[in-house]
Amino acid sequence: MDAALKEMPGSELNAIINKIASAGVVGAGGGGFPTAFKLKTGTPIQTIIINGAECEPLLKVDQELMTRYPAELLAALAAVVQATGARTGIIALKEKYREARTALAGEISTYPGLKLHLLPDVYPMGDEHLLTYSVTGKTIPPGGLPLQAGAVVLNVETLYNIHQALKGNPVTHKYVTVTGAVRQPITARVPVGVTVRELLALAGGPAVDQYLLITGGPCMGKVTSINAPVTKTTKGIIVLLLDHPLAAAYRRDLNKELKLALKVCCQCQQCTDFCPRHLLGHPLEPHRAMRAVTYGLVDITLPRALLCSECGLCDLYACPFNLSPRQVNRKIKAELQQKGFRAGPYPTGIPSPFREGRQVPTKSLISRLGLREYYERTVTFREENITVNQVHLPLKQSAGVAPEPVVKIGDRVSAGDLLARIKDDTPGANLHASINGIITAINNNIVIQGGANP
Repeated sequence: MDAALKEMPGSELNAIINKIASAGVVGAGGGGFPTAFKLKTGTPIQTIIINGAECEPLLKVDQELMTRYPAELLAALAAVVQATGARTGIIALKEKYREARTALAGEISTYPGLKLHLLPDVYPMGDEHLLTYSVTGKTIPPGGLPLQAGAVVLNVETLYNIHQALKGNPVTHKYVTVTGAVRQPITARVPVGVTVRELLALAGGPAVDQYLLITGGPCMGKVTSINAPVTKTTKGIIVLLLDHPLAAAYRRDLNKELKLALKVCCQCQQCTDFCPRHLLGHPLEPHRAMRAVTYGLVDITLPRALLCSECGLCDLYACPFNLSPRQVNRKIKAELQQKGFRAGPYPTGIPSPFREGRQVPTKSLISRLGLREYYERTVTFREENITVNQVHLPLKQSAGVAPEPVVKIGDRVSAGDLLARIKDDTPGANLHASINGIITAINNNIVIQGGANP
C-alpha cells in the first residue's frame, strides 16, 4: 500500500470521501455519476465491487490499468472499503484477462479483505445488475441500484482516479481506446478536453476517407464528431467505414423502423428471450413494446421500457429482421422521463432458469457485428505526455449539475488548478485544468490556450 494511504488514521475516513469530491472523480466507465455521492450512501454497504468486465468489445482501458497498476488499484480499494465500512472489496474481471489477473493476484495477498472474482466472457456482463448478481448472488430490484443488494459498483479507471485523489491529484487526464478503421489502434492517456481529431492523429489517423465516429463501445456508443472533446467519461472512439453494417445500425431512422416493424415483426420474442434484464427476472418484454407501439395499442408494459439498459442485444444480435426494439424503448423512455414518470416500484424478480444458456459469448457478438478484423488487432498502449495547444472542457461532465467557474478570461492556470467548483452537498463534480495555459473562453465550456503539458 502507498505510504500516504497507510498513514491515514481511522478518524480521517470522512476525509477520504472529501478528497474524492475535491478531485472531481466521477464514474469513468461512461455513467459519470459523482463518486463521492455514490460512496456517501448513509446505508450499510457489504461489498465494494470493481467493475473490470470491460463490457464493450474492442475497449482495452480497464484491462491495461489492471495489468499496469495492480498495487495502486488494490491500495485504493482497501481505503474505500475501510472508509465505507464495507465487509469486502472485490475486483471482478473476465477470466480471459490473464495478464491483468496475474498482476492483481501477485499483489492481493497483502489485503486479506480483498478478492478477485472471475467472470465469463459474455456480453453485457459489465451491466451493474448482471455484475452484482454474478458477484454476490443477489438480484437488484428492477429499476433499483446495487446498493439495494448491499453493493456499490465502481469502474476500474474510477478506482485509479480515487488512488490519485487520495494523493491529492485531481482528475485531469483520461484513458481512451481508439480503434476500428485506424492505422494503429491505441489506448492512450490524454488531457481531458482534447478533441477526437487529436486522438485519431495519435492512432495514425483514419485508414479511410469517409467514416462514422462512435464514442463509447460498438454496442452502446453514440455518434460523435471529429471536433468533440474528450470528457471524464469518454472510454473509446471507434472509426467505422460508412458501409459497415454497424454504421448503418447507428443511422437508423425511428419512423422507418416503426413502419418496417409493422410489416415484418412476427412477435417471435427473440428480443425478449435474449434480453439480459428480462433473464434476471425484470418485467421487461421488448417484443410487447414493439407490438404496442407499431399498432398504437395502450399496453401496461410500456412504462417498463424505463428498465431497458439499452445494451443493444435485441437489435444487434437477437432480431432475425434487424429491427430495433432498443430504439423503440429509447423513444418511450424519453417521453416518459419528460413527463417525470418513474419506473416501479417492482418486486425483486427471480432469474430465468434459461439465463445461463442464453448468455451471448463476446466472440459470437463480434462475429455478428462484423468486427472480428478490429477485435483481433493489437492495441498499443501510450502513456507519455503529449503536446496539446488547446483544450475545451465542458462544465458539465457528470450526472447532476454543472459546477460554477472560479476563474475568468485571461487567467493563467496550471494543470490541476481548480476551474469550476460544485456547491457543497450538490450532485456534480469539480472541474480542473488539464494543461498549462490561459483561459480564453467561458460559456458551457472553459477553453484553455496553452503549450506543452508539464
